[in-house]
Amino acid sequence: MNKVYDRVALIGLGLIASSMFWAIKRAGLAGEVTGYARSQETRDTARRIGLCDRVCDSASEATEGADLVVLCVPVGAMGEVAADLAPALKPGATVSDVGSVKRAVIDAVAPHIPAGVHFIPAHPLAGTEHSGPESGFESLFDNRWCLLVPDKGADEQAIAALQKLWQGMGSNVDRMDPDHHDLVLAVTSHAPHLIAYTMVGVADDLSRVTDSEVIQYSAAGFRDFTRIAASDPTMWRDVFLANKDATLEILGRFTEELFALQRAIRRGDGAHLHDYFTRTRQIRRGIIEAGQDTDAPDFGRGQTPKD
Repeated sequence: MNKVYDRVALIGLGLIASSMFWAIKRAGLAGEVTGYARSQETRDTARRIGLCDRVCDSASEATEGADLVVLCVPVGAMGEVAADLAPALKPGATVSDVGSVKRAVIDAVAPHIPAGVHFIPAHPLAGTEHSGPESGFESLFDNRWCLLVPDKGADEQAIAALQKLWQGMGSNVDRMDPDHHDLVLAVTSHAPHLIAYTMVGVADDLSRVTDSEVIQYSAAGFRDFTRIAASDPTMWRDVFLANKDATLEILGRFTEELFALQRAIRRGDGAHLHDYFTRTRQIRRGIIEAGQDTDAPDFGRGQTPKD
């Protein structure tokens, strides 16, 4: 056993929370894991599949006595949830989250954290296009990164414990400033998702290409766009609204690059296109060399969610 916490509470029981539970159990990282979801249907599903040692009917009930409380709800709901469970937090407990945006989460959650409770925001860089309690699996975080975004005055022992938990679940762990985090994720995740949504929307709107042709003849590039665009709509709506400035900055840069490529295609400037594609190809090689994907035909996406 490598127990880090006696009791962990997961608030929200979707892909990330369910994967956390299975990963915690795989490594024996907690004595008990409680869980809560707003939807009765989700709670019933969690009980049916054995997700969490105890599924509770309120956030406060799940939180009572927990050493670590992890907010696994959409970014836009975190402030309300934090306010709801705050009175049940025990002194010395740690509150964390798994949100894709950090500055907005800190602004929403921090005011509700009582004195004597540690708040250490986090972001596991892992996921699939699937959502819901049945989509989680124990290896989701293996060799993926989890970014911890503690405030300057955060307790080092509390940070070390949370780092140990994420490492025990298979993650590599690093620390990052919240504003820098939001800019980095706008580049690596948020803008690409918006571009994917847009490309799938273009295909849907292009009346001269039928729906059946789009589905039947999808090449790998479009298939990857549809995989990304299948992600949870509520989560991504909240991400874009919460990380507005950084996303708009990156989209502005993307638009400039796109115009330059349009101009090169229009002018038949093959040298510009070749140089550009050669440079960007190096990024892909770097991702593979860093162990964050594979060069297999399915791009390492053969993993199926836990039944």
